[in-house]
Amino acid sequence: MRKVILYTASSLDGYIAGPNHDLDWLFDDDDYGYHSFYDSVSSTLMGNATYRLVLTFGDFPYKDKENFVFTRNSELKNNEHVQFVSANISGFVRDLKSQQGSDIWLIGGGQVNTLFLNNGLIDEMIISVHPVILGKGIPLFPAVDEPVQFKMSTFHKYKSGLVQITYKK
Repeated sequence: MRKVILYTASSLDGYIAGPNHDLDWLFDDDDYGYHSFYDSVSSTLMGNATYRLVLTFGDFPYKDKENFVFTRNSELKNNEHVQFVSANISGFVRDLKSQQGSDIWLIGGGQVNTLFLNNGLIDEMIISVHPVILGKGIPLFPAVDEPVQFKMSTFHKYKSGLVQITYKK
């Protein structure tokens, strides 16, 4: 069965983006294992706000993947790069996990991260913790229903001060 892996960056105080979805605090001086991880997945999952942010980067960066965007707007039309999903997200993800393919990257954002966590859909988390405190912004998990236990599997510290931690269920 395929795994859903939340692969994301976080500030020390648990934010995945600044108050205006800003990401200028993220380190870009190293690969930090991104390309290896990217090559290990065949599908991506993200919320509509994250999708709209990704579109501001220029060319859609995940063209070689199967991409799903979760949205409350059931009128959005699929395009050449993404399929929009607005109903029964948990059932959709459980079905996707049972299909053939490599692992699945949960890109985020915070609302979708929380939805997945609250529904037991995250199998693994790889979090790159940047040594910066933002003070406000978009939390990694804005509204968790109840505590969820993961176990640390590995960690890697970089000379930049970034620490990448892998947690598994």
